[in-house]
Amino acid sequence: MAAAALALGLVAAACGDDDEAEPDGTDAPAGTDAPDNTDDAPDGTDAPAGTDATTAPAGTDAPDGEPIKVAFVYVGPVGDAGWTKKHDDGRKELEEALGDQVETTFLESVPEGAESEAVFERLAREGNKVIFGTSFGYMDQMLAVAEKHPDVVFMHATGFKTAENMGTYFGAAEEARYLSGMAAGATSESGRIGYVAAFPIPEVLRGINAFTLGALRVNPDVTVEVAWTSTWFDPTIEKEAAQGLLNGGVDVVAQHQDTPSAGEAAQDAGAYWVGYNDDMSRFAPDAWLTAPTWDWGPIYIKTVEDVMAGTWTSEQYYGNMADGMVTLAPVSDAVPQETRDEIAAVQEQIISGEFAPFTGPIVDQDGTERYADGVVAPLGDLLAMDYFVAGVEGSASG
Repeated sequence: MAAAALALGLVAAACGDDDEAEPDGTDAPAGTDAPDNTDDAPDGTDAPAGTDATTAPAGTDAPDGEPIKVAFVYVGPVGDAGWTKKHDDGRKELEEALGDQVETTFLESVPEGAESEAVFERLAREGNKVIFGTSFGYMDQMLAVAEKHPDVVFMHATGFKTAENMGTYFGAAEEARYLSGMAAGATSESGRIGYVAAFPIPEVLRGINAFTLGALRVNPDVTVEVAWTSTWFDPTIEKEAAQGLLNGGVDVVAQHQDTPSAGEAAQDAGAYWVGYNDDMSRFAPDAWLTAPTWDWGPIYIKTVEDVMAGTWTSEQYYGNMADGMVTLAPVSDAVPQETRDEIAAVQEQIISGEFAPFTGPIVDQDGTERYADGVVAPLGDLLAMDYFVAGVEGSASG
């Protein structure tokens, strides 16, 4: 059934408009404050997908003849051209796959932290049997609501807390980050790369480190300078951060942000750009190199199908390039052919399991060896990452 967009006072942008709009540099919507619980990193003991599975909650099936109601809560607008746009693409994949068996709604630009709890509570009371929350700062609020609604399945993106009726889902973006770092390292003439980043949480630190390791693979003298924005979505702040890095002498800009604003700044400066979330090349084609990208549709489809079948179990799902959740956008011809060939070869090694981006020797900023030669960092360590590797300039604490 066609998606319905709910109107709430908490929602900063009008819902229901699926047309993608280019960020215009206007003020960011509500919800750009730092996420709550950013100090709550996982302890490294949680296992990846499929572990600690619990029985599906009873009563999650829809009444006979009626579609199952599924809600999505987004931290940004669906027109951000990045993170939220890709999640909404996944929602549309779900609708296309299940047709009249499913009725989806979405809320965009919902603030992280305390305000989101009222949103999750309302969606549960309105009869949604599956609720997806797509940002780290929704974690504790979603968990609190899940405890009060055992007949509803909750799924939290990027988090690490679970319950009998609440699971998590994310993926190894570090795999594509590493490959995109190779593209950036080979293209930079100065050996100085900038990185516009949102918040110093493990997800972001892990991406910056993987990117840097990839860049160092093809250019051992490269450095990566980080500029923190303290926002997931604010085109103006993102562009200003990129301009500051470019003014300081970097000639490639990468990002962990939700809009193409950093790329627009790079193109204006005659520099190169590595995006994130989606193929954003149309926004700054002269600057474009590549981007780590996502396909959320399969996990949304599988989750809802499992709930409908009564087979859903709570787990921590961590997808990767092998299962298709994590992807790499086409690599620009601006990247040397030799490096493009190497990127393709390394990607195949990652997919086959022959290579992992966090394989030692890995040394941090302080010169401490984190992993010896040949040692592969375990997933628990990656999910709790709180440091920068050697080659990164900037503070890992923000």
